Amino acid sequence: MISSVTQEDPAGCAIACVAAVLRTSYRSAKRLFECPEHASSRGFYCREIVHALNKKQAGYTFSKVSEKNKQLLKEMGCIVFIEKSRKYPLGHFLVKTKKGWMNPWINFPSITPAQSGFQQKLPGKPKWVIENFGVNTPAFRPKFSISKTRLSRRGA
Repeated sequence: MISSVTQEDPAGCAIACVAAVLRTSYRSAKRLFECPEHASSRGFYCREIVHALNKKQAGYTFSKVSEKNKQLLKEMGCIVFIEKSRKYPLGHFLVKTKKGWMNPWINFPSITPAQSGFQQKLPGKPKWVIENFGVNTPAFRPKFSISKTRLSRRGA
């Protein structure tokens, strides 16, 4: 089960989400990022988060949320970036869990102290989704696979 992890930096929601998905501490997850100082300024892009996740668990990728892939938002353990808004001026990352959405800074903008928690609905419009193709989404695995003897098409 994914636990709630509180972000410890002003723009550290991505780190907290990585910590939650990997079931590790915020500090351990922060060490997976090549430029951890971004947690105090601009935050992180999906590519940087995927790179950090893949250091521990292969198979993560990201895509822009669209009508075609919006069902990915229902997958446990996916990390979602919601658009910039009045409430979240830089945007915000959350993780899908059995308890709902794990929000690493649920009491934003209060930072003394910041608190994490679970909420039933996303607090904004989803823009990007990070998920693990190897574990969560068999329906979105490539339709072609290479075997030692031949190229086969899944489902054919």
